[in-house]
Amino acid sequence: MKQLRRILGITADHKTRHVSYVLLNILASVFSIVSIAAIIPFLEVIFETGNSAVTAKPVGDMSVSEQLLYNLDIWLKEYISQVGKLNSLYIFSGAIIILFLAKNLFNYLSFYNIAYTRSIVVRDLRSRVYDKLVDLPISYYSEERKGDILSRMTNDAKEVEWGVVGAIELVFKHPFYILFYLGSLFFISWELTLFVMLILPISGYIISRIAKSLKGTAHRGQIKLGEVMNVIEETLGGLKVIKAFNAESQLRNLFHKKNDEHFRLMVKVNRRELAASPVSEFLGSVVISAILIFGGSMVLNESQIIDGKYFILFVIIFSQLINPAKSLSEAYFRVQKASASFDRLSEILEAENKIKDPVNPRELKTFEKAVEYRLVSFAYTDKEVVKEVSFKLKKGKTLALVGASGGGKSTIADLLPRFYDVTKGGIFIDDTDIREISVKQLRNLMGVVTQEPILFNDSILENIRLGKQESTLEQVTAAAKIANAHEFIVGFPDGYDTNIGDRGNKLSGGQRQRLAIARAVLQNPEILILDEATSALDTESEQIVQQAIENLMKGRTTLVIAHRLSTVKNADEILVIDRGEIAERGSHQSLISENGLYRKLVDLQGIGV
Repeated sequence: MKQLRRILGITADHKTRHVSYVLLNILASVFSIVSIAAIIPFLEVIFETGNSAVTAKPVGDMSVSEQLLYNLDIWLKEYISQVGKLNSLYIFSGAIIILFLAKNLFNYLSFYNIAYTRSIVVRDLRSRVYDKLVDLPISYYSEERKGDILSRMTNDAKEVEWGVVGAIELVFKHPFYILFYLGSLFFISWELTLFVMLILPISGYIISRIAKSLKGTAHRGQIKLGEVMNVIEETLGGLKVIKAFNAESQLRNLFHKKNDEHFRLMVKVNRRELAASPVSEFLGSVVISAILIFGGSMVLNESQIIDGKYFILFVIIFSQLINPAKSLSEAYFRVQKASASFDRLSEILEAENKIKDPVNPRELKTFEKAVEYRLVSFAYTDKEVVKEVSFKLKKGKTLALVGASGGGKSTIADLLPRFYDVTKGGIFIDDTDIREISVKQLRNLMGVVTQEPILFNDSILENIRLGKQESTLEQVTAAAKIANAHEFIVGFPDGYDTNIGDRGNKLSGGQRQRLAIARAVLQNPEILILDEATSALDTESEQIVQQAIENLMKGRTTLVIAHRLSTVKNADEILVIDRGEIAERGSHQSLISENGLYRKLVDLQGIGV
C-alpha cells in the first residue's frame, strides 16, 4: 500500500481526471454487465417451449432478487409471444449492438484519459528531475555516473509511467469492474457467489507471493542498466583514445560483462512478472471448474435453487471477472516495478543541494576593492585538498596559480564561483563573504574559460550567447572579434548559424577555445577565471588564443591557473601551490631569484628567465 500511495501521489495534480476516469469506468462496467445480461432474451427465444412460467416455490417466499428475476421471466415470455421469435431476435440483436457500442465508447474514453494522464505525469517528472540535475552542485556529479543518471531519466521514468497506469487502474478501474461483476453474481445467486469468494483468496495469495520478490530484483536490474549506460557513454566520449590504445577488446569485454549481468537480472524480473497472467488465468479456470461442479449440482437439484439460464449467465459473468482480476495482479506488478524505479528517481529529487542562497542575500552587483581568500580549506570527503590558503586579488590585477598537477589549483579557483563551498575559512569580495550573496548574482560577476571548452550541439551564435539570450548578432560579432574568432566563423557557409556538432567536434581545438573566450567576452565579467585555457593547444593555436585571452583580460580582475608558465610571466602575483598549500608567492622575477620550487618548474619547461 505504501508503494501504491507513493505512485498515486505523483498524479495528485490531476484529481479531476481521476474523477472523470472513475465515472467513465463505472459507465463502461454497467454497460458491460447489461450487454452480457442481454444473453437471457436469446436463451428465452431459443429454449422457450411455452408461455407459462413455472416457479419452484411460492412468490411470497422469494427474495428481492428472485422476485425480480421471476418478473423478468414473465415479461420476456410475454414480449416474445407478442412480437414473435424472429422479430425478437432482430430487436435483441440491435439492442446488443447499441449496448456494446456504448460499453466500448466509454472504454475508449477511459483509455484516452489514462494515456493523457500518464504522459503528462512522466513529462512533469522528467522536468522535475532535469531541473534538479541542473540545480545540483558539481560535487554531486563527482560521486554519480552519468550513464546511471541517463538510465534513470529514460528507463526508470518509463517504468514509473507504466506504474502510474497500474496504480490508476488498481484503484480507479478494476475494483469497479470487480464490484459490479460481483454485485451481479450476488444478484443472480448469493449462495454460489459466497462459494466463489471462499476459494478466490487462494489465487490472490499465490500471486502476491510471486510479486513479493519482484521489486528488489527490478531495482537491481535498473542499477545494472545504469552501469551498461555508463560504459556506453564513456566509450562514445573516449572513442579516439580507445582506438589509439587498441583497447576495443577491453571495452567490449567490460560492456558484455555488464550487459550479461543486466540480462540475467531481467530474466528473473520477466519470469516473475510474466508468470502473473498465466498463473492467474489458470487459477481462474480452476475456480470456474469448481463453480461448474457446485453450481451444476444446484441447477440439477430438485429445489431449483438457480435456473439453468441464469446459471449460464452466472458462469459468463464470472468468466468476465477473470480479466479485471488478472489485470489487477498485472497492475500490482507494475506498481512494484515502478516503486523500485521511483526510488532511484527520488534519490535525485531528494538529493541535498549544499550550495544554497542565504535567507537574506546581500546586494553586490559589482565590486570595488579586492577578492580575498582568508585561511580557506576544502575537503571533498575527509581528505583536505586545500589547506588554509590566504591571498588577496586586487581589482584590475592578475593573480596566477601554478604548480604540479593535482596540487589543488583548479579547486581553489572553483571555490570562488561557489562550485563548491569552503570547508573552513571564507572567501570575500569587498569584505562581503560570498556565501552572503545570491549564487546567481555572484556568478554574474564572473566569466570562466576552462582547459576543455564546453560547447553544445547547436549553432555558433547560440553557443556564444549562452546565458545571454537577449544579445544581438552585432553584440555576438563584436565579442567574436575580440576573441579572434570572427574570421574563421564567417568562413563557414552558414556563418554564425553553423552547427558545430556534439561538443563542438566539427571545430579545431583552437576554434573551440576561441568560441569559449567569445562567450566570456559577451558576458563582460568583472572577475575572470582562466583554467589552463591554452594548455591543450598546439603552438600556433596557442598564440592566437593567447592574444584573444589578453584582449579578454584588459581591464579585468583575473585569476589564472597556468600549466605553461610562459603565459603568466607578467602576472602581478604568482602563487605556487603544492599539495593544497601556498609554497611560494611573488612576481616572476622574485620567485626566480628565490631559486625554489618555481625556479625548478621554470627550468623544466625551458623558459628563459
